[in-house]
Amino acid sequence: MEKIKLTLEAGNASLSLLRQVAFNPVIIELQKSDYDAVDKSNATVATLCAADKATYGINTGFGKMAQTRIADDKLTELQHNLLLSHSCGLGPHLNNNIVRLMLVMKVLSLARGHSGVRRDIIDALIALVNHEVYPCIPAKGSVGASGDLAPLAHMSTILIGSGHVCHQGRIFDAREGLVIAGLGSLTLGPKEGLALINGTQASTAIALYHFFEIEKIFSAATITGALSVDAMKGSDAPFDPRIQALRGQRGQIAVAGIYRRLLSGSEIRTSHIDCEKVQDPYSLRCQPQVMGAILDTMRFVANVLCTEANAVTDNPLIFNDTNEALSGGNFHAEPIALAADHLAIAAAEIGAIAERRIANLVDPALSLLPAFLVEEPGLHSGFMIAQVTAAALASENKSLAHPASVDSLPTSANQEDHVSMATFAARRLGDIADNITGIVAIEFLAAAQAMEFHQPKKTSGLLQTAIDKLRACVPSYKKDRYFSPDIELAKEIITAQDFSREIDDILPSHG
Repeated sequence: MEKIKLTLEAGNASLSLLRQVAFNPVIIELQKSDYDAVDKSNATVATLCAADKATYGINTGFGKMAQTRIADDKLTELQHNLLLSHSCGLGPHLNNNIVRLMLVMKVLSLARGHSGVRRDIIDALIALVNHEVYPCIPAKGSVGASGDLAPLAHMSTILIGSGHVCHQGRIFDAREGLVIAGLGSLTLGPKEGLALINGTQASTAIALYHFFEIEKIFSAATITGALSVDAMKGSDAPFDPRIQALRGQRGQIAVAGIYRRLLSGSEIRTSHIDCEKVQDPYSLRCQPQVMGAILDTMRFVANVLCTEANAVTDNPLIFNDTNEALSGGNFHAEPIALAADHLAIAAAEIGAIAERRIANLVDPALSLLPAFLVEEPGLHSGFMIAQVTAAALASENKSLAHPASVDSLPTSANQEDHVSMATFAARRLGDIADNITGIVAIEFLAAAQAMEFHQPKKTSGLLQTAIDKLRACVPSYKKDRYFSPDIELAKEIITAQDFSREIDDILPSHG
């Protein structure tokens, strides 16, 4: 498969571009004009060094040791020591997709021309991406302030020949990885080590990757929710545009339109259009309100993450027009922490309302279908324990959705006395995403099974297409069988990017 070729423009990467980076090996290049700003910024650093004045991060120590002046002949050693000493992460390695996003975001940040690095540093990062040489980065060890120091240090030590990389599924020593990428070990100049490890690229990349996953699950959950409505002989009146217009919530209006589109043409709906049932349970009737609010949250999060992906977040920042290095706090990842916390809560709600629909489907008193969606209930347990699994996953998400940003522990001898915990806030999104994929997969199986009890009446064309995709991999449930593989296959369908293109036009990263 031919790799996607992308030209990066500093400060102007779209969500759509970042989505391509997240899920595909790519060939990237930096817009040529961005190198001018990079060169000017590096020249400013040289000017500051020649001025024989203490400038943080260029000729001083770091953090609590910022007052310690470093001799000119030790400046390269200072930067190398910084990378090595900060490479103290633990835990499983971040997956290659996230690492690729980190590398691309670091290129975008450095290319803004306020970090003082040479163009050689940027070109080396680009070479790693283009040759699929991904640094091995432990997932744990960042508090999301003063930059994602440990993860970015593990990313950056590769450039000086330390650490390990992953290439085509194999682990190599960093020096071997540099050869694969057509590089040699770099000798870092003033500020270059600090520019590499300061920043929010780790927490942003992790959050953004899981955001893209949750987008796909949101799409699938909208389809499975519509399937449940039809399977339960629910009303489509709650999706009437007049209801949504009176509230005015943007996400609700968009989602209700999707439900109308998905249910249009259903013979099952036509068969009970004049039934005596007045109102459906909230998990059916209030889907526009719940999923619409989730969509609005996703749009907020998308804006924060896209802004951060294009931001300059190291310290100090170089301003060429005045020959200044200004110390600030752009490395503090509070925007990412809060956005990730919002997304965690919203994602947990996708699973919470889907689990309630599963519970309705398996309850004969509510669904008016055979108990647990199987012929001869009692002899066969059907979807009884699949619903229990969904409940377990939904309950687990309640704990995972607890805000990480409300916690802070001082670091660096109280110099860094308030931190964001953004990296964990982003990382736990992966567990939530996996849980809600499982819940939605179970609803997919249950709703498709429920549809079979309405035959020969048919659901809508769009919903039947979804069922056909499922049935191509998972047969209908006639009697009890080993169940777990069915759920895993349904999860694979949900995570496939082409599962729910009917929904893509309302999603933030597809616009």
